[in-house]
Amino acid sequence: MPKQPKKLESHNNKLHVKKEDTVIVITGKDKGKKGRVIAAFPRENRVLVEGVNMIKKHAKPSQQNPQGGILNQEAPIHVSNVMLVDPKSGQPTRVGYKVLENGKKVRVAKKSGEVID
Repeated sequence: MPKQPKKLESHNNKLHVKKEDTVIVITGKDKGKKGRVIAAFPRENRVLVEGVNMIKKHAKPSQQNPQGGILNQEAPIHVSNVMLVDPKSGQPTRVGYKVLENGKKVRVAKKSGEVID
């Protein structure tokens, strides 16, 4: 039986977090954990966070892994379940956008007003 294709949320694929951001999980089994975003998947509205949502993957022996066995690895988590960590206070914050004088659009932490990137 063929695998069903993943349903993609098509209306707005803009994420409030990017690769290399530090985020905190706000719901689910890993609530309260902090981690760095390893990868972002905008079409699926998911992010891969370091050390969060760990799963066990059964791997066959291969060239890279001659032993095979059970590996621990991260699984993507929905972007609505994470919040960006404020660089100033270290607390979770919402993200706003602001246009600077030079015309560059930047992300801003709502709690402190600190420019994120």
